[in-house]
Amino acid sequence: MSCGDPHDTDCRDVLEKVYSYIDGELDASNCTDIRVHLDECGPCLAEYGLEEAVKRLIARHCGCDPVPADLRAKVLTRIQQVRADLAE
Repeated sequence: MSCGDPHDTDCRDVLEKVYSYIDGELDASNCTDIRVHLDECGPCLAEYGLEEAVKRLIARHCGCDPVPADLRAKVLTRIQQVRADLAE
């Protein structure tokens, strides 16, 4: 996905890191890059909002059960595959 506008951080890079950003797993430099990009890019901000809402919904309905790492990896891989298919 790309909004067509030039950014210091590419839209695809931001969307690949959005879950890590939401989870607080990025270093300060990456967080700053993501925040700046989201401030500039409406489509990525909308996608971020959707991802954050999905994460809150899952957390509310799944309680505090930890998500197995292999399941998380499979879900993220599938999301990337769908995004790649949509970009074609």
